[in-house]
Amino acid sequence: MAPPLDAVDIWDQRVASGLAFLRRRLAGAYEVDDFGFDPELTAAVFHPMLRVLYRDWFRTEVFGVENVPESGGGLVVGNHSGTLALDALMLTTALRDQHPRERHLRLLGADLVFRMPVLSELARKAGATVACNPDAERLMSGGELVGVFPEGFKGIGKPYAERYKLQRFGRGGFVSAALRTGTPIVPVAIVGAEEIYPILADLKPLARLLGIPYFPVTPTFPLLGPLGLVPLPSKWLIEFCPPIPTAHLTEYADDPMVVFNLADQVRETIQATLYSLLEKRPDPFGR
Repeated sequence: MAPPLDAVDIWDQRVASGLAFLRRRLAGAYEVDDFGFDPELTAAVFHPMLRVLYRDWFRTEVFGVENVPESGGGLVVGNHSGTLALDALMLTTALRDQHPRERHLRLLGADLVFRMPVLSELARKAGATVACNPDAERLMSGGELVGVFPEGFKGIGKPYAERYKLQRFGRGGFVSAALRTGTPIVPVAIVGAEEIYPILADLKPLARLLGIPYFPVTPTFPLLGPLGLVPLPSKWLIEFCPPIPTAHLTEYADDPMVVFNLADQVRETIQATLYSLLEKRPDPFGR
């Protein structure tokens, strides 16, 4: 029995679109910005792959996306967890899928990411850059949404027993960047990442030997080898909190007290929202 004509048309369109994409890539007929961001490759390759995890594996629900600005610069500040930084990738996918303008999130990554040859190139093409204030300020001044996780490795490497308890936010450099550009800060709480690779122990001597922040022992890794890298299918909830304006505080970008108080406000907002989301999700692996 022959397939329906509309199904054939759809596949013809997909094949034609794929061939056109390959021609553009081979001819170099695509654009990247000053940071190496490749919007076409991100939309055509990276996001479709991430969307499978986001939608089908983690069954992600998003709340408060209307709190993210429709245009202009903004700083999205989230809690960090999960052993591997999948929470950052799911956050970018949430904004592309749920925001009415399908906004890109320009992630700020640790130096370690950009010292790894293949990962560095992929991160740049997906829109990430090194976590430093000059880059963040330049992006936000250019009207971009910037994503930052102030807990850093302390967040993603914490043991399972400390799940959903925010770690220290450092010196508040992210607040200074927002103040200098007068862009709003949008706190975001992410529930679900803590359960994908529950850290039971950290083999610190091995981590030092390999030059990495931690070497996790989870229920599946390293016991199951490469299979242990498959994340557990936890239920994810992401909530964007109301934005905190900074345009009236630009002159206080170098005031330690203002920076500290604002960073503490962001931290407390995220922590309270995490507790609220956990009440909505009594079963970490439910639908």
